[in-house]
Amino acid sequence: MFSAYGLVLAGAVLVFWLVRHFGDALSAPPAPEATRAPGGYSGAPETLLHVLLTLTVVLVVARLLGALFRRFQQPPVIGEVLAGILLGPSLLGRVAPGASAWLMPAHVAPFLGVIAQVGVILYMFLVGLELNTQLLQKRTHASVAVSHASIVVPFTLGSALALYLYPRYSHGGVPFTVFALFMGVAMSVTAFPVLARILTDRRMHQTRMGTIALACAAVDDATAWCLLAFVVSVVQAEPGRMLTTVSLTGGYIAAMLFMVRPLVLRFVRWHESRRHLTQDAFAGVCVVLLLSALATESIGIHALFGAFLVGAIVPHDSALAREMSGKLEDLVVVLLLPAFFAFTGLRTQIGLVDTLEQWLTCGAIIAVASIGKFGGSSVAARWTGMPWRESVALGVLMNTRGLMELIVLNVGLDLGVLSPTLFAMLVVMALVTTFATTPILHRVYRSGSPRLPDRELAGS
Repeated sequence: MFSAYGLVLAGAVLVFWLVRHFGDALSAPPAPEATRAPGGYSGAPETLLHVLLTLTVVLVVARLLGALFRRFQQPPVIGEVLAGILLGPSLLGRVAPGASAWLMPAHVAPFLGVIAQVGVILYMFLVGLELNTQLLQKRTHASVAVSHASIVVPFTLGSALALYLYPRYSHGGVPFTVFALFMGVAMSVTAFPVLARILTDRRMHQTRMGTIALACAAVDDATAWCLLAFVVSVVQAEPGRMLTTVSLTGGYIAAMLFMVRPLVLRFVRWHESRRHLTQDAFAGVCVVLLLSALATESIGIHALFGAFLVGAIVPHDSALAREMSGKLEDLVVVLLLPAFFAFTGLRTQIGLVDTLEQWLTCGAIIAVASIGKFGGSSVAARWTGMPWRESVALGVLMNTRGLMELIVLNVGLDLGVLSPTLFAMLVVMALVTTFATTPILHRVYRSGSPRLPDRELAGS
């Protein structure tokens, strides 16, 4: 057997030697100017190496910091976001600029940006899948009041704060109206997934306060994304095309709700009978997701809105939603989102906030954001008759921003609405408000506090 294999191998070597012998005497036409095939890889030779290295380092550091923050009863996302920031110019770039330039060189940013965008699009699809639309339809008097207050108050305060920020941290290329609208939206965001995780970890999701918080966060999410879509359409619409953009957006939403959603519900019922998501069915859902993202990107309101809406029209408690989440969540959260953290870290330059006035401005942004969310939510909850302790706890929960805020801020930076300095300030605000949620909640709503019985969960 081995002798036969050796003869075959020797014969192959002999044939190749003969081919090479005759081939050396051949000549080929002159080489063209560009030998790379159309659409081929055009990056620097080390680009793939740097992208893989950056993702590996960020993933490891993100998991370590996430686990560390989890031990201190903090949302792991804080540590994961910090990993990207610490490895960027804010810390590593100052302590070891050579290592930072080698780990995250400038030419890597566009490639990380594409991976980050894909990760965020898939993440927004997962957020849509987790969104319980029944909470939007069956809201109590308390949740209606709190959800309105938790949007209107911070939006108003954020737009008012724009009067101070605009002449100092913007430029003439950004209309004040757009800047004020964006600041209002940035102050109105609540991180629905992080809030839900905090409530579940503390076993508060089945209390009256917990259900009201989830309902309010769901309304906040939907409203904030609609407001952001409006702002993006205003920024990107060419002169005279604003009405066209708004009309196309309305037509797209109507088509998704009245044409695509019935088809999705039929597919959900079909899937329930099969009880297994085949690869073809999974590919079909991904095609719908990508086409929706492509449609909203073409309209001019960003691809993530299309991904979010596709997820939102799938019933959150269906087997399809559970299987899609099971197949995508680990890949997105563990592998793709670290690319977003690294990309955000490259763009966040905390060193730009280097004067006392700027740090005072950063503190004012944190204060306005907290007063708007915490104050508006807690006062509205108390006004509806909730006890002060629950009202304060609800206000604290609604002030959670997390990754959702970073997505909004990156959109603002991409559009040129935010300057790098203001972007850094708002990233600090997002981290501080999210970090403060758990310890403050622990003090105002201890786990040993009495809870409402199940029959009162739907009460107001």
